[in-house]
Amino acid sequence: MDKVGKQSRKGRKTTKRVSEPEPDYEKEVLKRRKNAKAVTVLGEEDASVKLLEDLVFGAEDDLVERLVEDREDGGATLLDDDDSSDSDVENEARLKVQPTRTAVWEDEDDDLEEEVDMTQRFRRDLTKSDAEAKMSKQKLQQRMKEQFQKAMGGMPSWAETKVKKKNKKKDDSDDEDDDGDDLMRKTGNFVGSSDSLPKGIIRMKKCLHANNDRPSVDRLTTVQFHPSAQVVMTAGIDQSISLFQVDGKTNPKIQSIYLEKFPVHKAQFSVDGEQVVATSFRNKLFYIYDMMEGKVIPVHAVRGLREQRVKEFEVSPDGESLLLTGTSGYLHVLTMKTKEVVKSMKINGNIAGVAFSQDGSKVFTNSEEGEVYIWDMRSSKCLNRFTDDGCVSGTSMAASKNGQYLACGSAAGVVNVYSQEECMRQNNPKPLKTIMNLVTSATSLRFNPTTEILAIASRADDEAARLVHIPSFTVFSNFPIFQRKTIYRAHRLDFSPNSGFFSLANNKGHAPLFRLLHYKDF
Repeated sequence: MDKVGKQSRKGRKTTKRVSEPEPDYEKEVLKRRKNAKAVTVLGEEDASVKLLEDLVFGAEDDLVERLVEDREDGGATLLDDDDSSDSDVENEARLKVQPTRTAVWEDEDDDLEEEVDMTQRFRRDLTKSDAEAKMSKQKLQQRMKEQFQKAMGGMPSWAETKVKKKNKKKDDSDDEDDDGDDLMRKTGNFVGSSDSLPKGIIRMKKCLHANNDRPSVDRLTTVQFHPSAQVVMTAGIDQSISLFQVDGKTNPKIQSIYLEKFPVHKAQFSVDGEQVVATSFRNKLFYIYDMMEGKVIPVHAVRGLREQRVKEFEVSPDGESLLLTGTSGYLHVLTMKTKEVVKSMKINGNIAGVAFSQDGSKVFTNSEEGEVYIWDMRSSKCLNRFTDDGCVSGTSMAASKNGQYLACGSAAGVVNVYSQEECMRQNNPKPLKTIMNLVTSATSLRFNPTTEILAIASRADDEAARLVHIPSFTVFSNFPIFQRKTIYRAHRLDFSPNSGFFSLANNKGHAPLFRLLHYKDF
């Protein structure tokens, strides 16, 4: 090969090209294989020698193929003075031999077993028992992952790192390549806005009071949006129930009814929105207002009900029954058709809050002693019972419409948010989040229809209302407005059917109305 190399260089220096003898291809190949076999036997063929040989000569098979092809093409050899073939061979060799590289994010220290102290207050919520004073990094990471998935209601799509690409068919991968090509051929803004509500600051606009056309002369006890129409209802101590059209500008009054000697404690629409049920403070009597016929129907006595007064109640999601809160821990189920009690349930102590599950099959109750009961509506059996974490005296309760969360308020102003699924399975569930932004009793709780906001309020102090973002469970910093009284003491909270509006009933006889700009519909 040295002799051939000299002839090649000599041929380059001369201006006139000299015809060269045709090399003996078969001898060259045999010599090459003999040398390779000798090196393998001696055990000297390491990676560096192999790399050098590939760079200089190319791989053995490639060399043989090139020699055969050149011979078939008419005798052109590797000894030609054309340098392009040499550079192509070198480039092929460099492409074939790629050095292995270690990922930047891999750290050997991560594989070391290290115990983490779980007694610190920021890590206590991740433990399941006092025995877990120490925990390995891997186990802690798994525990944090499980807690995150509980809060999110499952694994979000953006967190799925293990791709299903391995299981996709070849056609799917081709389609993805086509999509990528289309993306590279276009220009413009490819970042779209998210449909989920962002945390931190909520975009909102203060509107005229919902009852601006007819403010109450005394405190309001109720504000509720109609389930299907763009209408809001207010009621209060002034013995009246009023309906207003909600447009955010003038909010004109539609109708008002007067109930003599009947200060309204609570009023609520039926599920179909055709009736209004109203109760008072010390009366066994309650009213049903039929809006379609324009009639006010008094219900003086309920068969099977042995209570001195009817005050708190909830309408079932199917609209077929009322759940009346009695004294001494009793819950009575009243049918809307016959207006009679068909079943009763009892807890220990007095009832502080009641909430239906999404489908109405279960009822959650909160006692003044801080115990939570879960009832089956069909069988009237208690499915589970647990103590609200850290609660001494319960005051309120709310369940999200998507069936995911359960909020329990206490006299200390603390609101615990639980997973409904965990409440069904465990005897001592731990809250997903403890909200401590109120300093007085948490008397009102309300989830918005999309379960992105939890409204909490206390009627014991002015401006004691907060909007909590879900699932981050952080409070929106721009509500209520700083250093300006707009809410006063809130007695009821409600969101419009599509979360476009939010309102409160306060002690000044007003219903402050806010337009939540993130939501497009009423």
